Amino acid sequence: MNKIGIGLVGCGTVGSGLIRNLPKANGLIAQRLGIQLEIRGIAVKDPSKTRPDLPLPAVGDWKKVVADPAVQIVVELVGGTSESFAIAEACIQARKPFVTANKALLAERGQELIALAQKSGSPIYFEASVAGGIPVLKALREGLVANQLLGLHGIINGTSNYILTRMAEAGSDFSTALKEAKDLGYAEADDRLDVDGIDAGHKAAILCLLAYGFLPKFSEIPVEGIRQISSQDVSFAHQLGYVIKLLAMIKPVGSEQIEVRVAPTLLPARHPMASVHGAFNAVGLIGNLSGPVQFTGRGAGPDATSSALLADLAEAAKNLCDKAPGPALPKPSSKMTLIEKDASVGRFYARIEVEDRPGVLAQVAGIFGSEKIGISSVLQPEGRGAGSVPLVFLLEPAPLSSLQRAIASICKLPNTRAPATILRVEDLL
Repeated sequence: MNKIGIGLVGCGTVGSGLIRNLPKANGLIAQRLGIQLEIRGIAVKDPSKTRPDLPLPAVGDWKKVVADPAVQIVVELVGGTSESFAIAEACIQARKPFVTANKALLAERGQELIALAQKSGSPIYFEASVAGGIPVLKALREGLVANQLLGLHGIINGTSNYILTRMAEAGSDFSTALKEAKDLGYAEADDRLDVDGIDAGHKAAILCLLAYGFLPKFSEIPVEGIRQISSQDVSFAHQLGYVIKLLAMIKPVGSEQIEVRVAPTLLPARHPMASVHGAFNAVGLIGNLSGPVQFTGRGAGPDATSSALLADLAEAAKNLCDKAPGPALPKPSSKMTLIEKDASVGRFYARIEVEDRPGVLAQVAGIFGSEKIGISSVLQPEGRGAGSVPLVFLLEPAPLSSLQRAIASICKLPNTRAPATILRVEDLL
């Protein structure tokens, strides 16, 4: 039986889950691969803190774990992009396989990291960085390697999906659903990474790298969160036959451009992804040979994430024993570019609060018409006695730049009462 030593750098919720699940997983890994994983080093920020579940004493200096000859694979679980990059760089220089669940590191510093790894020949494993326990990166790298990918889309933040699910099922407003998510531990006290779309944006960048060999500059990816979604938007979407999800979209535009974005999006209620509820994640893609494929499962939490980490550890250990190279890292393309945000073309939902008086609908429709934007559906609820009424439009495909001009003109009308709410609409295959 081959025994492979692993070192953990960081031991919070995910690290504790990995330690808890390792003994049972080891039995399966030994049976299937003839390998056993042994934790031989742990580094934490505060080694004096009582941690009764650790299998061995922790140290405060991660460099000791990386340098320990008994540690053959290093798992980084500290988060962020500065210290984690230093850990990755040290592993690469030591030629030790590096396993991480850190999506921010890969999305924001992946270009540097991949260049270092390819130069040294030291492998990097990062299945746990996207969609928790769903093996979507391995599917992209291996199972769908013969397919030309025509596009990817995903619900890849469980916190936001839980909040939108509660808004749809319980009629909750955003603040109530967010508080519930925090009470249940789905959302952190600082909810910005999840609710403002940043976490999903990091994962979208990684999916783009695996699917198209292009790692977009994270700061250039259009990212919108769900704070502006109201309960009436959820209700209107339902009346129109849609549900609202925070959706990541990655798709080629021509031969050398990619569109990558994260935004709250209306999906047809009949589409399988519309039924992905609570804290679950889903990733869908379209291959030229496979056709539509969808992966669904738990996208976060210590058990789901440790499932992906253990899969990477097993693969890394097997490769060490076989003296085989790790998974091929895509060489980031220098030819591909992101499309300009304003050049994006799509369908949109628009909710505009206007004075409740005759002729306003015709004025608004006329402005859409002047920008050559067709209207496929309109909802005009009766006035609520406050002198204003929402006008809700489902629009035909149009460039974002044309929509922006139309909305700017509409907001200048004397009858417009509030800023318009604009959401994407995707009629997925």
